[in-house]
Amino acid sequence: MIRICSTEDVPKGTAISADVDGTPIALVHGEDGEFYAAYDECSHASVALSEGEVDGCTLECWLHGSRFDLRTGQPSGLPATEPVPVYPVEVRDGDIYLSLTPSNGVTR
Repeated sequence: MIRICSTEDVPKGTAISADVDGTPIALVHGEDGEFYAAYDECSHASVALSEGEVDGCTLECWLHGSRFDLRTGQPSGLPATEPVPVYPVEVRDGDIYLSLTPSNGVTR
């Protein structure tokens, strides 16, 4: 597991971009209070998902409106049809850690 940042760096309902060993990550503090990590690029267009809107446990791409479930990486609407990689996240002592091995088996 790799330390990314403090939990205080990601306010609830927001996403930030992080470069983790060359992999772009969208780190999200979901409205459910949980932290999620997804590959920071929409599977439909090469756009940073971290610039999109958090809605519950989904992240919406700002360009065309595709939403991705942060638990599974699956798109919930067009135009995206392919999932994005999502990564295991742990919170320890106020810090956020993640593994670069996708929990949903999707690779980019």
